[in-house]
Amino acid sequence: MKLALGPIPYFWNRVQVFDFYARVAVAPVDIVYLGETVCSKRRALRLPDWLDIAERLTAAGKEAVLSTLTLIEAESEAAYMRTVTENGRYAVEANDMAAVNMLEGVTPFVIGPHVNVYNSRTLALMARAGAKRWVMPMELDRDTLAALQEQRPAGMETEVFVFGRLPLAFSARCFTARAHNLSKDACDFRCADYPDGMELRTREGQSFLSLNGIQVQSGETYNLVHEISALRALGVDVLRLAPQAQGMFQIVEAFRGVMDGLQESSAAAAMLEPYQAAGACDGYWHGAPGMNRVSGG
Repeated sequence: MKLALGPIPYFWNRVQVFDFYARVAVAPVDIVYLGETVCSKRRALRLPDWLDIAERLTAAGKEAVLSTLTLIEAESEAAYMRTVTENGRYAVEANDMAAVNMLEGVTPFVIGPHVNVYNSRTLALMARAGAKRWVMPMELDRDTLAALQEQRPAGMETEVFVFGRLPLAFSARCFTARAHNLSKDACDFRCADYPDGMELRTREGQSFLSLNGIQVQSGETYNLVHEISALRALGVDVLRLAPQAQGMFQIVEAFRGVMDGLQESSAAAAMLEPYQAAGACDGYWHGAPGMNRVSGG
């Protein structure tokens, strides 16, 4: 079983991004996803920068994958996505069916968590298109995963999101800009002020959601550290962590320790507590409301 680091969902400045990946290069992760997946206006790094980071990570023994935008709204965004899919050097994670279309039959690629692979027929279709790995949509439960694992095509790897704020929705509107009474076109990049998202609470003060530009995330942090043995038993090949500004490398160490049998999941859960925004949730995995905490992780 391998450990993956998903693409950075937040808008970090150029120095932060390069410093982060310099540390990732020596961290015990196997696969690293790179690129902007949320908002095309976030251009602190260009494609040559991402390719440079990918080259450095590859030299460090990591598998580098370039991720595409999740919501395509303009021809310029589609054109940029084509340059990513045609990079010719690194595998691509398709987060939109347009990217799947561009990659079909050209090179093995990864089906991202935002493509709705909900049944075995869709998974088989993606395999015929050339997908080598799929990331389970976060809202699916363990029973659905078990059924899909029984019918997954030969050679197809399975990856499951196991830690981080859940990406729940994407919109043409920018929620962070709206919270500051700004339009999307004149947002002043206010999302850069929230390196782990902008917390949204109810009138009673309870954590509800997190705003990240055009993306809405869960308030709580999804945490399946207690389920690593179950995931291994289901034949899952890769576990994915979502990058965050606080405690990322402690999070990596906690999951790696459980995966390698060096510590119990209960000890890892205690290590993770300080880095779980508004506490932990794991409801989706258990077929319950996503914000619920079932296992106590």
